[in-house]
Amino acid sequence: MIKSKLLFTVTFLFFSLFNANAQKEKKVISLKIILQKISTQHNIIFNYIENEIVVYTLTPPQKEWSLETKIEYIKTETQLQFKLINNKYFTIYNDKKMDKPLCGFLLDSDTELPIENATIYILRTNISTSSNDKGYFELPTISPNTIQIKHLSYQSLTVNPEDLHAVNCPQIKLFVISEVLEEVVTQRYLTKGISKKNDGSFEIKPKKFGILPGLIEPDVLQTMQQIPGITSENETISNINVRGGTHDQNLFLWNGIRMFQTGHFFGLISAFNASSAQNINIVKNGSSAFYGESVSSLVAISSHSKIIEKSNNSVSANLISTEFYSKIKTSEKASFEFSGRRSLTDVFSSPTYKNYRKRIFQNTIVTNLNSSQVVDYNSDDNFYFYDFTAQYQQKIGTKHELSIDVIAIQNSLNINQYSSSESKNSDLGQQNLGGTINWKTQWNTNNWSQIYFYTSYYNLDSTNESIQNNQIFEQQNTILDMGFQLKNSHKISETIMLENGYQFNEIGVTNFDEINAPFFSRNSKEVLRNHALIVESNYKSKNKKTFLTTGIRANYFEKFKAFLLEPRIQFSQSVTENIRLEILGEQKNQTLSQIIDLQQDFLGIEKRRWTLANNSTIPIQKSNQISFGFTFKNKDWLVTVDNFYKKITGITSTSQGFQNQFEFIKTTGDYMVLGSEVLVQKNFKQFYSWVSYSFNDNNYLFDALSNTEFANNLELIHSVSWAGIYDWHNLKIALGSKWHSGKPFTTPSTNSVDYTDPANPIIEYNSPNSSRLKEYVQLNFSASKEWNLSKKTTMQTSISVLNILNTKNVINRFYRVNTSENTIESVDTYSLERTPNVNIKINF
Repeated sequence: MIKSKLLFTVTFLFFSLFNANAQKEKKVISLKIILQKISTQHNIIFNYIENEIVVYTLTPPQKEWSLETKIEYIKTETQLQFKLINNKYFTIYNDKKMDKPLCGFLLDSDTELPIENATIYILRTNISTSSNDKGYFELPTISPNTIQIKHLSYQSLTVNPEDLHAVNCPQIKLFVISEVLEEVVTQRYLTKGISKKNDGSFEIKPKKFGILPGLIEPDVLQTMQQIPGITSENETISNINVRGGTHDQNLFLWNGIRMFQTGHFFGLISAFNASSAQNINIVKNGSSAFYGESVSSLVAISSHSKIIEKSNNSVSANLISTEFYSKIKTSEKASFEFSGRRSLTDVFSSPTYKNYRKRIFQNTIVTNLNSSQVVDYNSDDNFYFYDFTAQYQQKIGTKHELSIDVIAIQNSLNINQYSSSESKNSDLGQQNLGGTINWKTQWNTNNWSQIYFYTSYYNLDSTNESIQNNQIFEQQNTILDMGFQLKNSHKISETIMLENGYQFNEIGVTNFDEINAPFFSRNSKEVLRNHALIVESNYKSKNKKTFLTTGIRANYFEKFKAFLLEPRIQFSQSVTENIRLEILGEQKNQTLSQIIDLQQDFLGIEKRRWTLANNSTIPIQKSNQISFGFTFKNKDWLVTVDNFYKKITGITSTSQGFQNQFEFIKTTGDYMVLGSEVLVQKNFKQFYSWVSYSFNDNNYLFDALSNTEFANNLELIHSVSWAGIYDWHNLKIALGSKWHSGKPFTTPSTNSVDYTDPANPIIEYNSPNSSRLKEYVQLNFSASKEWNLSKKTTMQTSISVLNILNTKNVINRFYRVNTSENTIESVDTYSLERTPNVNIKINF
């Protein structure tokens, strides 16, 4: 018996090796057909349960093999059992140990959120299934074969069927591909859904977002202010300051479209719908050479998914607005996506709206400028906002992909001021429209290309009818930005990637002002065309410890006949298993910026206007920035430290918002920032906490001013943030605080006023920015809970409270002459009062 088995084994191995190539060339066919052929050839009969063998497909055995050899071959390949009843009849059955259903739950290894649309299939069969929105899967067939799990965003995983036979279906954790490539320093930075990458950038995935204090949803521009080094000196997202820079020095992109309007309610709410965003990339330094036109940070928002996702919808409402989101999968290769949001502010006045209104309309035409108090009896205002996005995504064949995107953002304010004898109407409108067509082609595994065309239109206009006289003041600021970019990527080797491209951009800016009494009219239009050649190389060592990206952007500005180079570098090195060093550097240029002609322009609400560089009175802004830092990370601790130097040249005094002796002076200068940023984060399983600290030494240099060097208007020397977060399954709670030293301001010198021109008295000031406001303190709270309403429907309820302690923070102070009393009075702008908000969101 032993000899016969040994002889069979040797014979089987001989035939297997001898016919290996022939076997590979043969097609795999179903086991049922193979058994039918064997039955006919050897005049035997197989009895079996069809459901037990229908799952198997394999290469048919050689026709010349003996019956015993064929049966052993099938048993080896399938683990099926053969029992000889007599010389002619065989019974085939499955292993009785494998008599339980195969099922499981797929979870993200870091966030523990369910993984949807993963493919699970039994090897050597044509049986497969997909995981649902809960991560659950079930294979309808009993099989001893190995199970393989695949997903585009996660590592493939192979499991034994025995591991899926627990009484309760087991949880299986998959690791994201980015972790495999070690391109991410940490997957949870501040909260779930935010990660820091090895190129120094920060990535936010709203659909995986956890919770942050004061937020009821992953508001893009509120979220980024939690990152060390990013603040807003006046609490608005339309004035985000990255490492001491002004808001207009940041580049905001939505699917490649430059956005000039980033906020609703004139800065208190982000204009970007979080429901449609798939990925948000934030770069403080060392941005890719494919991005230009900013001397500070980059915020790139993408709503594109890597795969055609299944249809899903959501609707939500809070005390300010209501919104919807819908993704419609029309085929395996195409989908439409729509999102929209509309304020409820013109329908009812919630406590949240009242506090927002009181905060944003301080010291504007909506309020009484003499006392800065809201005057309800002689002023009615009607305000609303909306935004809308649409997207079409189409995969063409296996190599091409087309996407078309549009976005529309609108703020509208109408003011009716009246007395017993007359009434006047003023209005303010702000809108941003954009569109893009994007084409991608994957030529082969090592080469791919992308070309996209984009356009963006921005318009800000106001009409101010004064109730004190018959003066009518009309203003308008418009931008038309259009262009295209071509990008090619070439994978030269396993470690080196080379990318190159070309970008053409044309920007036209119009500024219009007209007053009826005394009559004055101004209408200026500037156009600037820019050509850019881009080359960038990426190196990743085989052991994934070294990352180096170097790039250069060569800009040519037609109007000025100017040629400017922008080198970039991102270097990251793993020193030990837990410590990674980082060096980032860049030079960038910017031709489009915002200035303030008068503090009461555009009703004093959105007083900044966009203008183009003319290479003389408004030069091209240039930045030089370098930073050095490290990251320490182990299972429970995360520590990041960044030290940076940043210098911006070519800024104008009118872009800095001076409200002192330099308010009406037009000149150019620079500012320089030295700073450090530290984050310490500790995980305690379901609970984690972090504290961050930022230091900034930020100074102006204006050679033409009486004081050439003094503190920057945006200098916040010390900033500290803290948060404690509990995040477990469907319940999330966050409590956090913000503190920073007071911003600088300029005080009058001994209540002195120059009355040389009685119609225009001038305040005499002390040294600029030599005094500081009191420290800013705010405590915030958020909580959310998700409820399963049905198999495909969930409801998420969220609540937030901003400024729980109702701290009265002064965020700005300036001085003016009270002509009736011939005195100097100070005007303060206060922070947002205690403000609750509630959000209910249904996903289906």
